Amino acid sequence: MSAQSKDHYYVPDSSAYPFLCSIALFCIAMGAASMLNGYSFAPTLMSAGFLGMAVLLFIWFRSVIIESPDYNMDVDRSFRMGMSWFIFSEVMFFAAFFGALYYIRMLSIPWLADTELLWPGFEATWPSTGPQGAELLAGVAPSANSIAEGTEYALVDPWHLPLYNTLLLLASSVTLTISHHALRAEKRGQTIIWLAITVILGAIFLFLQVEEYIEAYTELGLTLGTGVYGSTFFMLTGFHGFHVCLGAFILLVVLIRYMKGHFNAERHFAFEAGAWYWHFVDTVWVGLFIFVYIL
Repeated sequence: MSAQSKDHYYVPDSSAYPFLCSIALFCIAMGAASMLNGYSFAPTLMSAGFLGMAVLLFIWFRSVIIESPDYNMDVDRSFRMGMSWFIFSEVMFFAAFFGALYYIRMLSIPWLADTELLWPGFEATWPSTGPQGAELLAGVAPSANSIAEGTEYALVDPWHLPLYNTLLLLASSVTLTISHHALRAEKRGQTIIWLAITVILGAIFLFLQVEEYIEAYTELGLTLGTGVYGSTFFMLTGFHGFHVCLGAFILLVVLIRYMKGHFNAERHFAFEAGAWYWHFVDTVWVGLFIFVYIL
């Protein structure tokens, strides 16, 4: 019997996967906290948590895929509502980071400069890198208490790797949209080709971001310890890179599923969910490129 002809709302059997995933997440959190405090067992605990989470998610998602023929349109609407709320939560996640960046630049630093609570001569300049920030930006060799002996602090050039990555993500949104239209038009070959190109563009983005981080650490003196600018830069771009990695993985799974015949022109929510997430990630990057790299 087809899913469309069912007159009931499909309810899956009880599952232990959520409970087991919570245990894996606990191991990841405890491992990370223990690593920060120097415990020797921390890497093993965190690795076990990540491995357990990966295995559980694979089994859990496989079960959902197997159950999918039993879903009717009511379940489809529930999935769409759930994905919409998930993306909304991600919007709030990044809004908090952008809000922190705005607060630091526009409110906190000027206030600290007026009150002179940090150190004599502190000025309301951005980027703020700590007591040696002005000297580092001027090209003066740092002291032993600054970032690293023999290095100079410099900003990432927005018109080099960040610009390339911006063009890559904008192009990937176009290729993904073309693939979606091809799917709805039942053009199997075009759907596969354009979706594969989207995944490849995402992989190239991640490769270039790794190159950017290596350059920042080894040549520019920009690290997580480079004052508040370094910490906000790597937190914003790092979390976004994680989301790009997750989005590319989702689209890769969607590509494999489509090649196995799991979707058709009328029912392909997994494709649409992956596309929503990818377009959201692209939009966030445009904001990062403007407010972190350029301004």
